[in-house]
Amino acid sequence: MSSEGYPRRTLHLPHSDTFGKSLHYMDHNDRAHLSYEKAKAIGLSYDMSIDDVLSLTPKFWQLHNDPAVLLDGGAITLLTIQYNLCAGTIARYAGRRPELVPLVEDLLQYRKHGQYMMTELGHGLDIGNIETTATLLPSGEFLLHSPTPGAAKFMPPTVPAGLPCVAVVFARLIVNGEDCGHRPFIVPLNDGKQMCAGIQSRLLPYRGGPNPLTHSMTTFTSVRLPRSALLGSLEKPANFHANLMDIIWRITVGTIALGCLALPFMQCYATIGTMYSLRRLVGPASDPARRAPILSFRTQQAPILAVTANAYVMQALQRWCIARFCDQSLDSRVRHGIAAIFKGVMVQHSQQGAIGVSERCGAQGLFVHNQMSCLHNEMRGIAIAEGDVLGLAVRLVNELLLGRYEMLPAADPNSLLARHEAGLLQELRDIVKDVPHHRSGEVNRLVLPHCQPVMEAIGHRMAYDAAVAQGVRPCLVDLYVANVVRLDPAWYAEHAGLGRRAQQEMETRAMDAVLPLLGELVKEMDVFAYVTAPIVSDERWDAFVDALKVFRGNARFDALDESRGRAGQDAHLVRSHL
Repeated sequence: MSSEGYPRRTLHLPHSDTFGKSLHYMDHNDRAHLSYEKAKAIGLSYDMSIDDVLSLTPKFWQLHNDPAVLLDGGAITLLTIQYNLCAGTIARYAGRRPELVPLVEDLLQYRKHGQYMMTELGHGLDIGNIETTATLLPSGEFLLHSPTPGAAKFMPPTVPAGLPCVAVVFARLIVNGEDCGHRPFIVPLNDGKQMCAGIQSRLLPYRGGPNPLTHSMTTFTSVRLPRSALLGSLEKPANFHANLMDIIWRITVGTIALGCLALPFMQCYATIGTMYSLRRLVGPASDPARRAPILSFRTQQAPILAVTANAYVMQALQRWCIARFCDQSLDSRVRHGIAAIFKGVMVQHSQQGAIGVSERCGAQGLFVHNQMSCLHNEMRGIAIAEGDVLGLAVRLVNELLLGRYEMLPAADPNSLLARHEAGLLQELRDIVKDVPHHRSGEVNRLVLPHCQPVMEAIGHRMAYDAAVAQGVRPCLVDLYVANVVRLDPAWYAEHAGLGRRAQQEMETRAMDAVLPLLGELVKEMDVFAYVTAPIVSDERWDAFVDALKVFRGNARFDALDESRGRAGQDAHLVRSHL
């Protein structure tokens, strides 16, 4: 049972044949293809329907909060692309085009692989200027083409992986020589064994750190598509930007969905850090009475308590954000802002937890088999996917400064974090009111570098409000506030009357209150079944060591005698040259 009260749908997976395979010495290519099998197993555990994907039911959010991500981040990447981006985009048009329903069901039942192809090598976040074209032919077909090397679709894993693969590909629609804006097209990529005619996929080297995936660069050379491949109409939209934002709505859904994955990451760090720190003892081995767990030291407690408090507060923020995001009575720009803010703070706190806890595990924290370094690298990818955090922050904060809309107000404007949010926003407003244009050099130099901290400050305040409203333990809320104060200590000293000593005392009091509850808090997180790190117990460590490759032999090698022999030869050579 999860801490949210619903059954874990994937509890049967950690010890299944697919997930139980040892990865430590497995070839990267084999691991990458195994991730497809894992993605299918996780997806089928949820039995997702078209309504789940379209209506964003609790089941949809549970999938993106499932601790199975701790077992293979690559599998969850494949799964969220398939269910949210690919199937979700096609399902949006299936109401008017019932012939699309079987394709969506094939994707949800994993009879086909699905990909989503928007970003291009030469354009990155500048999606408005992608170059791929889909030209309407007199026959009614379309000609899909990548006109330059920079138009290659970047990163989606498109190489054959056993099942037929279709993609939602974004291109500029060209009708009678006129650019009619962006459109999504359904494009068959491969039959599971080889690419379709006119489509070329170049396998990229594997990313360093996370679970390997077959990320690729994909180009199209005059690929003919039937009229039915177009999702949407041929009509030129009145507003190109509004049309683009509408057709990529599933990216916004993905922004908040991927942010949800940070919660099991933080719960994992808290669990590993606590269990390892209780197991690891210091003191003379000959005198057990004098040995003590390293968790008895405040330096060891601090990052573990911090990530624990952050996890509970982030769980409250997650509930709050999902409820508002799904409220269609809210301005769509505000809903997009909520998704951006949520993802920003989730990524921030997850990465802080990964570094803090893994460093306190010493050399053990560096190894991929102890999960933390791998999850940290997975989160780096999540921070970029479905909206780069910095790009989201720049867009959001600039629109707030221009007064185009406002985020939902603070429940308590006098709270410490609400005052911080208001203060940072006012600082930027004071700059903007004196500049000639919001795209001026002054804004570039004086505003853009501060957009992400401001977006995070809004998120910190939202998290505090959500935690208080939902009755999160006050000691956890207090520690969360202390954690946030440490992120910008100068502001609180300058504007809130909290000097360095006062900030330290605030943190100390909060940690003292949380520490006696740590075991209970970790147990409530309920992610141990998905923790594979061997350092959490003696039994797991012994089993891990027994499974390692062993090198034995009978070689005889006297290093000292060999060194003496070389020294004598060197001396003889020196003498011969004198």
